[in-house]
Amino acid sequence: MESSNPFQSKNMPLQKTTQPHPVRPNRWTVFLIVAVGIFMSTLDGSIVNITLPVIMRELNTSMAAVQWIVMIYLLTVTSLLLSFGRLSDIKGRRYIYTRGLILFATGSLFCTVSQTVAWLIAARLFQGVGAAMIMACTPAIVVDTFDIHERGRALGMMGAIVASGLTLGPLLGGLLMYHFSWRAIFIINIPIGIAAAIAADRCLKGGNTDISQKEPFDRAGASMLILGLGSLLLALSYGYQWGYMSGHTMALFGISGLAFSGLTWIESRIPHPIMTTSLLKIRLFTLPLLSAVVIFAGLFTLVFIMPFYLMNPAGYSERESGYIMMALFISLFFVAPVSGSLSDRIGSQLLCTLGMGILSLAFFFIAKLPPQAPGISIAWRLMLAGAGIAIFLSPNSAATMNAVPQKHRGIAASTVAAARNLGMVLGVAMAGAIFNSTFHRLSGGIDLKQYHPELESVFMIAFRHTITAGGIIAVMGMLIAFLRGPDHK
Repeated sequence: MESSNPFQSKNMPLQKTTQPHPVRPNRWTVFLIVAVGIFMSTLDGSIVNITLPVIMRELNTSMAAVQWIVMIYLLTVTSLLLSFGRLSDIKGRRYIYTRGLILFATGSLFCTVSQTVAWLIAARLFQGVGAAMIMACTPAIVVDTFDIHERGRALGMMGAIVASGLTLGPLLGGLLMYHFSWRAIFIINIPIGIAAAIAADRCLKGGNTDISQKEPFDRAGASMLILGLGSLLLALSYGYQWGYMSGHTMALFGISGLAFSGLTWIESRIPHPIMTTSLLKIRLFTLPLLSAVVIFAGLFTLVFIMPFYLMNPAGYSERESGYIMMALFISLFFVAPVSGSLSDRIGSQLLCTLGMGILSLAFFFIAKLPPQAPGISIAWRLMLAGAGIAIFLSPNSAATMNAVPQKHRGIAASTVAAARNLGMVLGVAMAGAIFNSTFHRLSGGIDLKQYHPELESVFMIAFRHTITAGGIIAVMGMLIAFLRGPDHK
């Protein structure tokens, strides 16, 4: 626009001196600030899993209860991600992001001082609200800050930070427990979160992230999403105690179905929905989205159940368990970039189907583990699972976003993130339900609280049933990945 006006072109040197670009000079500072937020929120999705056996022992509670320490966080993030993405359009990214950091740090403080498992679960819910605010704003802040020719690089680096958070979670959790206690994993969030909030408020002020819109917020749709997911996970988690055909369980399944039906009806009829249902009519968006739910359900089946195996029958310490669990994520750094480059040439169908197949194979190898297995024997199986996930992720993400029109890519990105978190929480719910129902049945009605060597045979049967179920789901994921068909040229 400026170059087409001769009067403006004469004044350009003066314009550059008195009105410098408000965003570009600080774009990498902005990136660093949002990277801190997304790293913390991602890290807390994986770091807690390695501490669950210790928390279960110290708070004298059951495995069915401690699984909610992970599930409530993931459920909250999944339920609120789309809502806060929409609110960031209305209120501005800086407004939502900085308050998310403060809520996350405050929730971490409540987690640190928790004395009971119920207190800790409530604190994790509070922490999850902050994490949802952070995650919803991060991709949009990057897009707002970087020019179009730099966005791909910046978003790629953000993906590497997400992978780093998932990778370092088990290791950092194990080391902090070994040297301090499980409470230390929450303490470190408090100063970092507050400092990042102050820095973000100063750095983002007055830029593109302060733009707001006078549009209504879809409260009804947000409520239906929360009700649907919450009812579904309660039914999956406690169905083994109540009976899967009992009145309580069937009522929760019914409420979930009605809530999701209501969500679909509401979103198709209002002018400013939290999700765009028309995207679900795109085959190369919907099927990769379902595939993502499946693969993250498989990943978090392993992330949840493996620490219990490593610290109980296998007999590894917290620190050793953290090192072994790192093997699951190492492949992301080496395999994912190669898979992404290959997908540019051959498309996503073959690579995503192959990745799912490798993951299912790894599940069946893990199910063959004896009670006391060498660390290297466990690690190569986890690395194989990680390789399958790494082969899948980059091609699937590219196919999902490439299938969506430019004007819908913002809401599509939020939908993909919500699907990822939904897969995580379903994986934990499924693993907990299968393990606890099997253990409860074979042990004569006992819930796993304190592990004893005489429980080894019952534990291993429940463990193998859980892992085998993960493998079966991955096989179903292979079919979904293949049915997407070839990518559009």
